[in-house]
Amino acid sequence: MRSYRKEDTGGDWKLKDWEVMITSLFMTQLKSAVLNDNGQRCRQAAATLDDLTFDNRFVRELPGDTVTANQPRQVRSACYSAVQPASVAAPELVAYAREVAEMLGITADVCESDEFAAVFTGNKLVAGMAPYAMCYGGHQFGNWAGQLGDGRAIALGDIISPCGERWTLQLKGAGPTPYRRNADGLAVLRSSVREFLCSEAMFHLGVPTTRALSLTLTGEQVWRDMFYDGRPKLEPGAVVCRVAPSFTRFGNFEIFTARNEPDVLKQLVDYTLRNDFPQLGAPSTDNYIRWFERVCELTADMIVHWMRVGFVHGVMNTDNMSILGLTIDYGPYGWLENYDPKWTPNTTDAQGRRYCFGNQPAIAQWNLVQLANAVYPLIKRVEPLQEALERYVARYNRLWRSMMAQKLGLKAFDAATDESLVTDLLELLQQAETDMTIFFRRLAHLSADAAPEPEANDEQLIEPLKSAYYIPGQMTPGLHRQTGDWLRRYVRRLDSDGLADTDRRHRMNAVNPKYVLRNYMAQQAIDKAENGDFSLIHELLELLRRPYDEQPDKDRFAVKRPDWARNRPGCSMLSCSS
Repeated sequence: MRSYRKEDTGGDWKLKDWEVMITSLFMTQLKSAVLNDNGQRCRQAAATLDDLTFDNRFVRELPGDTVTANQPRQVRSACYSAVQPASVAAPELVAYAREVAEMLGITADVCESDEFAAVFTGNKLVAGMAPYAMCYGGHQFGNWAGQLGDGRAIALGDIISPCGERWTLQLKGAGPTPYRRNADGLAVLRSSVREFLCSEAMFHLGVPTTRALSLTLTGEQVWRDMFYDGRPKLEPGAVVCRVAPSFTRFGNFEIFTARNEPDVLKQLVDYTLRNDFPQLGAPSTDNYIRWFERVCELTADMIVHWMRVGFVHGVMNTDNMSILGLTIDYGPYGWLENYDPKWTPNTTDAQGRRYCFGNQPAIAQWNLVQLANAVYPLIKRVEPLQEALERYVARYNRLWRSMMAQKLGLKAFDAATDESLVTDLLELLQQAETDMTIFFRRLAHLSADAAPEPEANDEQLIEPLKSAYYIPGQMTPGLHRQTGDWLRRYVRRLDSDGLADTDRRHRMNAVNPKYVLRNYMAQQAIDKAENGDFSLIHELLELLRRPYDEQPDKDRFAVKRPDWARNRPGCSMLSCSS
């Protein structure tokens, strides 16, 4: 969770700067569902899916695959392959996100229709759709993997919303594509529930993310070996409709440089500037540099938010890194429960822990280096790329410190006092199993009026935090005393700020969520759904719309991971199987 390089070339950010960034970056989409950039009311929502406005610029402006056969193969000199979703037996809507539907201009009546289930499971195309799968490569666990591509993701096309925004609609699990290698292109309910809920949970937490419009069943069964241990079983098939301004990844650029296809690389970068970064100006060498700098900035912003809420992506390969700084591809993710920087939810990463929580900032930089290598042929200058990478580190460290100040309820990060205050706290949290989410939420209950003198009662200071500790016996007398000493330092620091307790608690509760999508909660929803009961999916979707609110009737979701979930599959470690 801490910054991974000690030097910080940019100085301290004030709390208000962090709040401005959150507002500008993550609330725009919500507001634009009603008003456009000029404050004018947007045009009327579509009465039917045929009324959606498609403008498939990606397939119109970029080179496509000239081979039409839908079979596993190497696709050369193309950004995408045209492909049709597979027809399924019995499309059935499980859930949809009403905010995403509103953003796209789709009414509730349309969402609840049979046609909606058919279209967003892949059984029917409406006017204007031009389905395709993207070609990209990637570094997986630090090694170049060659061509990867959308093996089971099929974009239906790009729509223009009632407010004039461009959104790509993409089905995950809708059938095979030329990039599937030896897989079937399908997805199962287990992983689809997790992706659907997490996409929306992250958005409402204020974390940059792709969105999820819908979750549907296919009416078919899919063979999956969940832990790759030779024991496959049939699971219900499902499809998630994902939504983003763009699904372009670092790997989209890497593949063309690796194959020495500079003309296609330039076409893709130019397209990206014109469509995803128009504010940077027309394509040019200088603007390629500005674009890479902006990608570095957006990536730093995203990682800081992951660290703020305790999110672990689990598979930070370069093909899972968005050029818009969006969290993309929800596979074996998880939230820290007991604070452990070395924790990863991914069984594939259990030994090396390359993508563990504490490594995420450095891995993001490593991935940016691979993107820099990919676009170097267009720039042919090392220095500006290196400067952008250094700015990533400086920006991340500045934002991380400001974020930690906000989590602690401080007006601003003061390096003279707060560097050691934060470092010592994070070391304390590792000495006994301490629930990260609960600890920071409960820390707001500590009164700044608590006596800071050494003789103050440790028990009284620690009392508000007791619900965060998993194993009370781990709180040894020595650790108890250390925790009390830290809390007295913290109270003195709060006193120097002079904020009223009510103001500080409001600030802390705005960035320290009460509710996150713990893996055991998602697994409970999956268990019910596999038996035909979707009620917990709907309940969690509603709960996670307001993760910072108290919601007293939902307190059962704001407790520590139960003991039964400590080692249960799906609740602790997960695989990429889906």
